Amino acid sequence: MSHMLQPTILLLKDGTDTSQGKPQLISNINACCAIVDTIRTTLGPRGMDKLVYAPGTSNVTISNDGATIMRLLEIVHPAAKTLVDIARSQDEEVGDGTTSVVVLAGELLKQSKQFVEDSVHPTVIIRGLRIACELAKAKINELSVKLDKDKQGALRAMLEKCAGTALNSKLIGSHKKFFAPMVVDAVLHLDDDQDLGLIGIKKVPGGSMEDSELVEGVALKKLFSYAGFEQQPKKFEAPKIVLLNIELELRAEKDNAEIRVEGHEEYKRMVDAEWTIIFNKLDEIVKCGAQIVLSKKAIGDLATQYFADRGIFCGGRVPDEDMKRLSKATGATVQTTSSNLTENVLGTCATFEERQIGKERYNVFSGCTEAKTATIILRGGGEQFIAEMDRSIHDAIMVVRRARCHTDVVAGGGAIEMEVSKYLREYSRTIHGKQQLIINAFAKALEVIPHQISENAGLDATTILNKLRQKHVQGGKWFGVDIMNDSICDTFESFVWEPSQVKLNSFTAATEAACLILSVDETVKNPGASNEMPGAPGGGMGRGMR
Repeated sequence: MSHMLQPTILLLKDGTDTSQGKPQLISNINACCAIVDTIRTTLGPRGMDKLVYAPGTSNVTISNDGATIMRLLEIVHPAAKTLVDIARSQDEEVGDGTTSVVVLAGELLKQSKQFVEDSVHPTVIIRGLRIACELAKAKINELSVKLDKDKQGALRAMLEKCAGTALNSKLIGSHKKFFAPMVVDAVLHLDDDQDLGLIGIKKVPGGSMEDSELVEGVALKKLFSYAGFEQQPKKFEAPKIVLLNIELELRAEKDNAEIRVEGHEEYKRMVDAEWTIIFNKLDEIVKCGAQIVLSKKAIGDLATQYFADRGIFCGGRVPDEDMKRLSKATGATVQTTSSNLTENVLGTCATFEERQIGKERYNVFSGCTEAKTATIILRGGGEQFIAEMDRSIHDAIMVVRRARCHTDVVAGGGAIEMEVSKYLREYSRTIHGKQQLIINAFAKALEVIPHQISENAGLDATTILNKLRQKHVQGGKWFGVDIMNDSICDTFESFVWEPSQVKLNSFTAATEAACLILSVDETVKNPGASNEMPGAPGGGMGRGMR
């Protein structure tokens, strides 16, 4: 009877909720599949857009970018948040394929669910998925086509094809012939380090999409200015540029400040001192020989008129991002004082001019010598429309940047997934045991990409997949979905190209996300701070654990 009198062991505080075992694992898989179902319709060139907004606010986002939608959904399920992380990872690493990676991860979990229900241990499933992923990546590296960069025009042609493929599924896909060369020009304009911070994207509402333009240099929206600004020169050849982080205006006294002076002479000396300080600053800037003065902080009306009288252009309240680009591009160093402005802290560029773009005026610095930079100015109607253009151009820039370093490409349109799927099916027949079923399930999961592309285009997905399986067995390794003719085609010949790095990263991220969720067998929900009992280090009475 002694074993019946043993006290219950208390580990967790009162109110802690625990869920474990097979039901918890299946619940996590179902939650992830529900998230995938939300964005699966955005995949492919005929994917639909999602409109996300917060009630009571004017923040409306229309997008079919997987990473953007996942971020805006504000998912609270702890396991499903993993899909948000892989979408963000794919976006930051390669820029494109954010929807594909989430859909693939969801399908891997869906295929794994049947094994979990059949009591296959999650560790066995995870091992099989990782083996299949390594086999798939090895096959992609074997299939990828490496282009000759030394051949005249080959690199640029390849980059334009990759940019066009990335833009295919975007809102501006119908204008990809206009935007793809623009994106390639911007990336090729960079130095070998390919610092994307040197590519600026500015948005000017109004006009048509094809009014967008590429400026080979730094373009800033007209800076905040006072009276006297219009008298300043608006064009320079090889100007000297000084960048500051100081205010050039008379400081107003603080509210309710009290200053005690004896006699008007003392007050006059105090006022004169303020004027002397600012005039000394302005004189030091003029003496350094700069023709363009820019500051992160305000440049007041006195300083604006002072510079205008001496043929100097000035602008205040320059955004921090633009100031960093200017510093890198022109070679100027941002100064926190007007003293000791020597020649080595000044920058220069070939030409500076103020131009009218739409309803806005832009200050354009071109021919920068220290670092090559470019600015894309986007035009279009509606803020949401231009915001989506911005996201689309960013994705294309990331893809082109990646393709410039790694010139291996594969065919898109679901072709590479079908070929790898065929290879994994054949491989699974050569092994025995549970791993055969799991690798075969991985192969089946890969078919979700061409299946979803077909379905989103309004095609009969079953018929398309049967045609693709037949072609790939017959040796047509680059056959994918042809949404233009409602059939299948050789997507490599149709120039639907993607950098192999996009697919390699996508397969890796999707597999790791699926393995992470499969490895969780218990969820512990801690009680909120409001349930804590003051003075009790271990919480309340707790609960027993079996």
